[in-house]
Amino acid sequence: MTVKYSLINKIDLKKIRNLGLFCDENFNIINLDNLGLSDKSLIANLIRNNKNQKKSILTINTSDKQNLILIKLKRNQKSIDNEKIGAKFYDFIRSNSIFDLTFIDKNFTGQKFDQFFMEEFLHGIELKSYEFRKYKSKKEIENFKINIFSKNNKFKITNSKRFNSLISGINFTKELVSEPGNILHPDEYAKRLSSLKKDGLKVTILDEKKLKKLGMNSLLGVGQGSIRGSYLVCLEWNGAKNNSKPLAFVGKGVCFDTGGISLKPAKFMEDMTYDMAGSAVVVGLMKNLALRKAKVNAVGVVGLVENMPGGNAQRPGDIVKSYSGKTIEILNTDAEGRLVLADALTYTEKKYKPKFIVDLATLTGAIIVSLGSEYAGLFSNDDKLSNQLYEAGLKVEEKVWRMPLNENYDKLINSKNADMQNINYQGGAGSTTAAQFLQRFILNKTPWAHLDIAGMAFSKYNGALNSWGATGFGVRLLNKLIEDNYE
Repeated sequence: MTVKYSLINKIDLKKIRNLGLFCDENFNIINLDNLGLSDKSLIANLIRNNKNQKKSILTINTSDKQNLILIKLKRNQKSIDNEKIGAKFYDFIRSNSIFDLTFIDKNFTGQKFDQFFMEEFLHGIELKSYEFRKYKSKKEIENFKINIFSKNNKFKITNSKRFNSLISGINFTKELVSEPGNILHPDEYAKRLSSLKKDGLKVTILDEKKLKKLGMNSLLGVGQGSIRGSYLVCLEWNGAKNNSKPLAFVGKGVCFDTGGISLKPAKFMEDMTYDMAGSAVVVGLMKNLALRKAKVNAVGVVGLVENMPGGNAQRPGDIVKSYSGKTIEILNTDAEGRLVLADALTYTEKKYKPKFIVDLATLTGAIIVSLGSEYAGLFSNDDKLSNQLYEAGLKVEEKVWRMPLNENYDKLINSKNADMQNINYQGGAGSTTAAQFLQRFILNKTPWAHLDIAGMAFSKYNGALNSWGATGFGVRLLNKLIEDNYE
């Protein structure tokens, strides 16, 4: 369903079939007389009879065949509450096939609205309404229209760079994650990233020839079994007025993960199209920053590969030399994401000398065992950065939970044949030992955080702010991190 908005400054209440009103916690409408509706006493009685219901949205049918849709607001609503009620409202209009509705931009709740209330409410609708229907032969033709009546000339909804840019970034992330592996392979992915130049990003694409010259054998080893190329793509946004160190974001972009020679089971392997979600979050974030002209310097670095079995595929037991100079024994080719990130992290730190690095990856199934689909796993060498990510996650409902790093865990990835091995063969602490592996490629003590989003990137049920499928988890989180702490 496509949602369209328009502002109107004239209104005839009697001709409006569906009228949306925001109410207090008891469905009370303050100053009902000001609405100019007929059957005011009937409406008041219906509200009185229904005020104790636990519903957050209530429909009242008047004798004029008009639907009053009352939306309950809590006192002192926060931004996330406004977004969530917007998302819930979208579910309501979708399930009730309501395609045209008018809101009155007037406070009938007896409480003071935040200046961004309506934008946040509509933002929640936008987040919830996204559906990936690109390959459906029967195209959806339903359009939902929202009219907003306002006499306030300063009231705007469609020109908000802040919210429109964020939606563009999130939806781009969701689109990338939703694409099948035969369409969004590394070659195509790199091509799509090149198109972001039009948004104001500087895009640098390092292909296999350049990666070999740099010695990125850890990343290249993952993709060598595929007929597709392997790439490292750097997206730069310079929005600060000074030459301050950039904020760096690094993403795992395994466009499809068969497990390689350590082949995954067939059941649910189709879900591995979203094993590039970490990179998609970085891309969506960078697009958002460019579109809203963020006053910050930032860089996004993504490693794009396809992990396939084949005559030239990497084998268990192979030893590769990473960009950092450290050697890695490959014990399991299905622990490939960390190999991609290893070279990407060192390259990012060495080339850009950033203020901090946050990497994102659908890295381990073990994090789902630990945290399910409620929190992303957070691993970090820096308390300040960890706390900032935790607080930002609470504000936008993209929550993270800090997990331990410890020198005793680190010992579990020591190898007899190389500097390290890519899995812990003793078993246990799978997410932590993967994070310990990544930490070894932060060479200059740069503040660093790793977000394992394996349980958060894709949902098989409707969430509070997303429908089934790609969630875009991480874009809002990192955008909030930047807004609150670095702009």
